[in-house]
Amino acid sequence: MPRVWQKGVSRHSLYETICTDDKWCKAQLLTAAGASIITEMKGFLCLIAAGLYLCLQNRVNAEPRLSRSIIENAVIEAKAIVDAAYLYSRRESVDRVRRNAASPSDVLRLLKQPVGLTRTAVRAADYMDNAVKLVKRSLEKRQKRSINATDLITAEDLHYLAELTGCSPRIRIPSCRTNLDKFRTASGVCNNEEKPRLGASNIPFTRWLPAAYQDDISLPRGWDPNRRINNRRLPLVREVSNIIVRTANSDVESDTLYTHLLTIFAQWVDHDMSFTPTSPVIRSYSNGIDCEKSCERTEPCFPITIPSVDPRFGTNSADCIPFFRSAPACGSGNTGYNFGASTVRQQMNSLTAFLDGGQVYGSDDIKARKLRNLTTGQGLLKVNAQYKDNGRALLPFSDMTANMCATRARITNTVNAQEVPCFEAGDERSNENIGLTTLHVVFVREHNRLARALAVINPHWNGERLYQEARKIVGAYLQILIYRDYLPLIVGADSRVSFNIYPGYDKNVDPRISNVFATAAYRYAHLMIQPRMFRLNEQYQEHPTYPSPLLHTTFFAPWRVVFEGGVDPLLRGLLGRQAKLNTQENMMHDELRDRLFEFTERLALDLAALNMQRGRDHGLPGYNEWRKFCGLSEPRNMRQLRRVLNNRPLARKFLDLYRTPNNIDVWLGGLAEPFVPGGRVGPLFACLIATQFQKVRQGDRFWWENHGVFTTAQKTSLRAVSLSRIICDNTGITEVPAQPFRYKARGSGYTQCTTLPTFDLSPWRDAH
Repeated sequence: MPRVWQKGVSRHSLYETICTDDKWCKAQLLTAAGASIITEMKGFLCLIAAGLYLCLQNRVNAEPRLSRSIIENAVIEAKAIVDAAYLYSRRESVDRVRRNAASPSDVLRLLKQPVGLTRTAVRAADYMDNAVKLVKRSLEKRQKRSINATDLITAEDLHYLAELTGCSPRIRIPSCRTNLDKFRTASGVCNNEEKPRLGASNIPFTRWLPAAYQDDISLPRGWDPNRRINNRRLPLVREVSNIIVRTANSDVESDTLYTHLLTIFAQWVDHDMSFTPTSPVIRSYSNGIDCEKSCERTEPCFPITIPSVDPRFGTNSADCIPFFRSAPACGSGNTGYNFGASTVRQQMNSLTAFLDGGQVYGSDDIKARKLRNLTTGQGLLKVNAQYKDNGRALLPFSDMTANMCATRARITNTVNAQEVPCFEAGDERSNENIGLTTLHVVFVREHNRLARALAVINPHWNGERLYQEARKIVGAYLQILIYRDYLPLIVGADSRVSFNIYPGYDKNVDPRISNVFATAAYRYAHLMIQPRMFRLNEQYQEHPTYPSPLLHTTFFAPWRVVFEGGVDPLLRGLLGRQAKLNTQENMMHDELRDRLFEFTERLALDLAALNMQRGRDHGLPGYNEWRKFCGLSEPRNMRQLRRVLNNRPLARKFLDLYRTPNNIDVWLGGLAEPFVPGGRVGPLFACLIATQFQKVRQGDRFWWENHGVFTTAQKTSLRAVSLSRIICDNTGITEVPAQPFRYKARGSGYTQCTTLPTFDLSPWRDAH
């Protein structure tokens, strides 16, 4: 018997039954539970009739439901808008590079351009993001008022939008039926067999705290400069950079403990974990304004306003520094993996979360295959076919149409200077500076050295097996060097125990990179970069032929490696010179703060301002929210902030600018804290960095210590790995520090390469 005819049925249950197939009607009936029309009617049939009447009547008068036609029309329009903007932007960008007219902001944007599969994912996300906006606009027109799109856009609607825009392939769960027990996939897919996309490339960052947007959905804090946050206006990021972050040339203090290699290695590690692509678009989706030619804030343009009085720009406040928002991710929603119904904007990580050597090998199958030498059957990576470095291999050149690395003529003021293309590597940022390029070169050489050695002891292995085994060893190298030699120097002694003891693989641990780690905490090393890229001779003294260039002249300058002595002088500079010390008085050198990507343009970029603007772009909560997340105190006033910073004048500068500690940009607040014992970051960043690296290790099924990944004998060999030995094996350098991250003057702690033990490959001998 139907439930409506049973005795004692409640009115609430009756309403549920009447509208069992219509959630909207059900909600309307429950709201109208006390309506007089219900009480005046007698009997169950009348109640049913009344319920149906209410459903129909309220449907006529209520908000419009989202129809498939509205969604389909929005997607068609969104695709037209995005495709036109992409086409214009590509043509304009290529033309600027060809004419040597690319500005510093062009260089940064091109550096962070999505390519390959990432570009496909970003375009789909742009389709979806614009379609959602168009749906919202359509509904607002019909209602003639502003509405919250999340009230009417359901999970079902979002999934339909994903299907139409091409986001669904990044939402669907891939099959992991293929045997993947021995080697990783390039994209990280199927590392977690139950949640195959967890930690894979081209999915959203995870969030450890909810996003903090101005409109709670997508607009950055500061988009409307007059909008108050915690009852206070946010300061201009350039003004904060000028007052707190600025370091004069004469005030650089070098670190007495650590080498400059520690700084560049931090960047190397970052490029294995996270890369946030920006939208390829250079003009507004809504009004067509070119972001380079306007200071208007219109998606994706979020320009950095220059204060009315500025030490570099003077009193001309009409200028702004162009800034492009990070591309939205497909399937926006706080889960990132499940892609729920929330329309909150998320950003994409185009790399895998795992420490897998992606900066060497690429983070998707297409890129990985492109980097391989498939002609020899030896499992090798491609190397440069035109140039060598004193007989040793260099990275291959990129085949991109426009050469953004043609900087030699501009930097040297030499007419008709011979230019070379950008190098190509697993990560698109390998040309960012020549110090970083040297590490790329060393590890490509090491892969090929291993592949050749494995072929000697296992002549029956084919090229695929040789490639995968060498790749697997290099990945293990990196994991060991990072956790054993590098991380304890950054996060301090308190975290050493947790890094020394491997807790084992846990499929329930989420290894995805958090937005706050990628956008704030792991940008700590920006304050450890020296204003020069040192080049030293065999005696670890300034190179007489190739002196140490200023940092801003080493950006996108592979020609310096090809024509100016190769990688050996640069590596000796990293080993034999100190890192910059981050102090509260002297944070970031002006080579980065005022001359980032400067070639000939006046509007060079400010890395400190970019970092803070990026944090706002990504919706990162303020300083105190993250202090609370880590179980630290939350300073509320001058006295408490002074105690946290142990610096009264600095605390006063912060409060003069931000008015409340709650609004301090987390990147700057974290960097301003005194170092933890034995570390190079304060308590907040020590917490965030350690938390991220713990999750990355424990959530990686292919972690080198996990059972079955390597044999016991292979693990014994791997434990003896030395970065100094890797450098010795792949360069002409004959003398190195025994501990390459710890600074020692030459003659004290340096050793001959011949005395360092070689890596033992015998456990990889395969008798079958």
